[in-house]
Amino acid sequence: MLPRYVLLDLETTGGNPVQDRITEIALLRIENGSICARWQSLVDPQQPIPPFVQRLTGINQAMVAGAPRIEQLLPQVFELLDGAVLVAHNARFDHGFLKSAAARAGIDLRVRTLCTVRLARRLYPQARGHGLDALLRRHGLQCSDRHRAMGDVEALHAWLGAAAADVGVAALREAAAALLRGSTSLPPQLDTRVEDIPAGPGVYLFHGDSAIPLYIGKSVNLRRRVLQHFQSDHSDEREMRIAQQLRRVECIETAGDLGALLLESRLVKQLQPIYNRQLRRARQLCSWQLDDDPHARPLLRLVRGEIAGPSAVLYGVYRSRRQAVDSLRELAAREALCPRALGLEAGGGRCFAHQIGQCRGVCCGGEDAVAHHARLRAALAAHRLQAWPWRGAVALRECGAGGSQLHVFDDWRHLGSVQDEAGARALLQAPQVQAFDLDTYRLLLARLRGAGELLLLDASRSAAAAVGDG
Repeated sequence: MLPRYVLLDLETTGGNPVQDRITEIALLRIENGSICARWQSLVDPQQPIPPFVQRLTGINQAMVAGAPRIEQLLPQVFELLDGAVLVAHNARFDHGFLKSAAARAGIDLRVRTLCTVRLARRLYPQARGHGLDALLRRHGLQCSDRHRAMGDVEALHAWLGAAAADVGVAALREAAAALLRGSTSLPPQLDTRVEDIPAGPGVYLFHGDSAIPLYIGKSVNLRRRVLQHFQSDHSDEREMRIAQQLRRVECIETAGDLGALLLESRLVKQLQPIYNRQLRRARQLCSWQLDDDPHARPLLRLVRGEIAGPSAVLYGVYRSRRQAVDSLRELAAREALCPRALGLEAGGGRCFAHQIGQCRGVCCGGEDAVAHHARLRAALAAHRLQAWPWRGAVALRECGAGGSQLHVFDDWRHLGSVQDEAGARALLQAPQVQAFDLDTYRLLLARLRGAGELLLLDASRSAAAAVGDG
């Protein structure tokens, strides 16, 4: 199949390479079609073996007591892997445990891997099931010591021989080489081919069996970013869970980074993916809204971007409620404003700040409510969200590695991204359902200043007027 490769199998205390440990390791080193080394060892995992794992593998605590620890075995393992490709059934599992063990010993394991699950899928795309038991049944092969490391390695070796006889040595060799040319780090159950993932900018959606996406992200190089997910999952539990559930990668290309940022923000809020829902909520920005009534209590209300309209008078852009409250406390202390009137302190009568001389007394009649309201408005003025600086909608043209797009905005709302001016004017004529969004507002503040070509759009005219840098 390959000039030099090592068939490897591990038994472990569980399926998590971060938390669980190896209990048995076995390998065959094969050079030019012949077995040149056969090696196996039990391993002391230095943690309990769960009862169900003991029943599955037949390896119990007494068997591993006094066995070498994995770090004692790594030098011999690395010597046997030297110059060879690591081949395993669901190679991500075995490679992940071996890489984690090496990392705990301060070693960065670098070895090419080939997954025989993916190899079986490539050789027999119409077949149902590519687990080792399914492969053995399909080819009429027996394994006398299933779920023991050497038994599974020998079964895998037998299947490779049967596959070579079935499809031909040349076809087996070409399939293995094709997987090595691509990325063998992809999960074995993934249906998406790595060569089908674009190398340009855009948004990627990880899909499992559920209708809700597992994860949504963006990148200026989709293929590279997707592969990065599966290079770190051996040490990151969230990445590992995503890899275990992933079935399909969907990619949406954009002209550049701005289009990817806008699309990612919209899709994450719309689809609420499982593994970045909490991250999205943490990043969802909030702002203070001032009541027009000087006697209202509290005077300020914290609002999220999606419930505040573009015409609302808002102050500050904060990543969390805590950040917003801390900023308001600093403002109140600096300007001698009343924390109780602002909603920062509960209760009645004099606030604590007035008792220590840091409030002018609107809480107890010492300051007129209208005067306090005016001072508060003046203090907040520097934090007020900007008014929309254009008369009507604008389109920002983005030209990048993915081509050209017009991103259309009105009152800080992203109406959509289109290919040309006709598409932009069509967006303006369509019913508007997009809500004001503080994430988009903050993004535009940074991007529209010094932007490239901006077009001032007017749906009543047949042409759009260029307005330069805005």
